Amino acid sequence: MRATFRLLASVRPTARYLEPGQPTGITGLPTHNAPRSMLLYLYNATLEKLKAVPEHSVYRQSVEAVTKQRLAHVESVVPPGYKEWVAKAKEILKQEPEKFRTTNTATNEMLGAAKVERDGQVFVVRQLPSEVDMRYQQWDGEVNDGPELEGSRTQEEMEWHVKTQFERAEALEQKEVEWEPEPQLTAEQIAELENKIGAGLIEEVIQVAEGELKLTDTMIESKVWEPLEEPAAEGQWVAFERTA
Repeated sequence: MRATFRLLASVRPTARYLEPGQPTGITGLPTHNAPRSMLLYLYNATLEKLKAVPEHSVYRQSVEAVTKQRLAHVESVVPPGYKEWVAKAKEILKQEPEKFRTTNTATNEMLGAAKVERDGQVFVVRQLPSEVDMRYQQWDGEVNDGPELEGSRTQEEMEWHVKTQFERAEALEQKEVEWEPEPQLTAEQIAELENKIGAGLIEEVIQVAEGELKLTDTMIESKVWEPLEEPAAEGQWVAFERTA
């Protein structure tokens, strides 16, 4: 039924590839531009974080089982031209390693392209800046004091100005890395993957994976595997046990 939503919402239902950003049939959930690479990163990141949870924990056992199963499904579906893309991507990462930093040290924000390593696998996560309509931006409380005061600068101000100009010039001189995104899965492959996972559209699966990754931090912080501070009363959970 969910797959029908996408077909009804698609402008070109017979196209070989799904167009990113187009409606999926679910309000507020557009077609993802790179679902396979995103799921690979999310699942591997979740498995990496779960290593901080004791192996005897039921939470770790259940999440690992589901995550590994879905990861295997995603890895089994390979887009056309993937091997050639991987060879080219590895060469770029080898030649320009400094261009793929994880975060901007000044703003602590993820850059447009960030290299992340998990269990010997390398993922390049792309985060494209979203356009924000100024009409919907809220005032941050900053007071406009007008233009800067005229007059001679102090020695510190002049040194800061010269340093800023040099840094800006160096940034402009750096060449952008020509990074090609991972080849897209065909519409048929996405439908196959959705049927294997059985949890709705691939975009819904991504949302669940993102939520699970965030939840892992909360569960680790709460140490859910430890005994309760106040043990449950005898027979408290009997009514919820599976008897059949």
